Amino acid sequence: MFASEDRYLYMAPPVIETICQLRFPAILSIGARDPADFQERIRGTYPRYQLQRDQPAPRVTGANTPNPTLETQKPVNNHTFLSEDNRWKVNLTSGFVALSTVGYTRWEDFAGRLDKVLAEFIGIYHPAFFERVGLRYINAVSRKRLHLEDSDWADLIQPAWLGVMAEPDVEEKDLTKCAVDVEMALEDHCRAKVHAGLGLLGDGKRDPEVKFILDNDLSVAGNLQIPQVPDCLQTLHTYADRLFRGAITSQLHTAMGPEPID
Repeated sequence: MFASEDRYLYMAPPVIETICQLRFPAILSIGARDPADFQERIRGTYPRYQLQRDQPAPRVTGANTPNPTLETQKPVNNHTFLSEDNRWKVNLTSGFVALSTVGYTRWEDFAGRLDKVLAEFIGIYHPAFFERVGLRYINAVSRKRLHLEDSDWADLIQPAWLGVMAEPDVEEKDLTKCAVDVEMALEDHCRAKVHAGLGLLGDGKRDPEVKFILDNDLSVAGNLQIPQVPDCLQTLHTYADRLFRGAITSQLHTAMGPEPID
């Protein structure tokens, strides 16, 4: 399932979005007023601002009683700070801070940007600890982009992630949906939630090509002290990198133009 720890930089990477979210015990001051101080600290890199009102899922009350009910929760202010080109985004709510991008190149760049955002957040809001650190890579493999239209997915993806597509008597053209979903515990108190299967980006409205989606969501939970966060993130990144490499074949690896990273 996991490949070796050798790292590569791909000339045609399949990653379409990378997200890192850190959850912390609620800080009411973030929801009570606009985070103007935080914006001022990061505004040079993330000058655009938007406010979203997220509606949390209803909360079940009286679950162990004869008459459980759904309780509507208050909307949550989600403060969004965007780079000038809209390719990088910082989200801040009373319960989490996150960095995401649709322009991921390599881990060192992403981690450097995340470090600056977290330093400003910690300096202003002083979270007691983090409850969850998550790192997610959403990959979409395009055969057209890689000039592999004549290749079957079985030539490009390892059998464990193909589901019934790995069976020799199943024709790819006959499938309308095929996916594998896995949740599992890993070492170092980490967990992996993986979705792999056929999919269309944006419901196929702009791009009708069926792609292979590999969505790796890695996380670690607990009372994580601030000094522990860098090691947690490095561990999650290593798992994500090894999981992706373990899911693809040598043919796909070569087609994406790998360059080893020292």
